[in-house]
Amino acid sequence: MAETAIVRVRHCGAAIFSRRVPERCPSCGRPLRGSDLPDAPLRLPSPFRHGHRQPRAFLLRPTAGTFLGGYDGKSDLHVGITNSNGVVYNYDAEGVQRAGTGWEQCISVPLVQPHMFGLLQQWDQLLEEFSAGQAWLPHRYDEHEHNCYTYALAFVNSILAAQGKREMSKSEFTEKFVIPQTKRAARYITLHQELTANEFYIVPLPQQEEQG
Repeated sequence: MAETAIVRVRHCGAAIFSRRVPERCPSCGRPLRGSDLPDAPLRLPSPFRHGHRQPRAFLLRPTAGTFLGGYDGKSDLHVGITNSNGVVYNYDAEGVQRAGTGWEQCISVPLVQPHMFGLLQQWDQLLEEFSAGQAWLPHRYDEHEHNCYTYALAFVNSILAAQGKREMSKSEFTEKFVIPQTKRAARYITLHQELTANEFYIVPLPQQEEQG
C-alpha cells in the first residue's frame, strides 16, 4: 500500500491529524489561518524505509503483508541484514535468503557509521562468509530458538567481537535499537489506520500545551 502524508495542526486544545491541512478546524469551524495557529502545520516523518535503499542495516518487517497494509501489531515479524547494495540477507526454514525485493516498507536500524571506513569496505565479504556458516543450514532452523533474529543478532555480534567490543544479548539489542523504533512505528500505524477510516483524528493535548 502506498504511503500518504500525515499532517498535524494544533487548535482548540487538540492535535488534529489529517491527510492535508484542513481549511477549517473540525472542532470549532473557524478558518485555520497562520495567525490563528500556535505553530505551523507539521508533516509527520514516516518511520518506515525502503529496505533495499538502506545499506548495511538491520531491517524489520511483518512476515506477511506490510506495516501499513493491515498489520495488527501482534503478527510475526521477520528481520534481515542488508549488504552495501541493499540485498537483504535473511534466515528462514530454507536457509539464508538473499532478497532483492520484498522489503520495501521496513523499520531500519543503521549498523555502520560513515567513519568506519574499514568496516564499510569489508561488510559484504563478512556478511557473505558469515552466511555460509554451518549454523545457518536449513535443517538447523527452529521457529523459536534458531530463527531470523538469531541469525541477524549473531552477525551483529560477530562484527562487535571483531572490533574488540562487547557482544549484545537479544534483550539488550532489542531494548536499545528495536523497541524505540517499533514504538514510533506503532503510533504512526494508529494514525494511518484512523485516517484510513476518518477524515480527521483528534487528540486532546495536555493542559500545558493547549493553545488556540
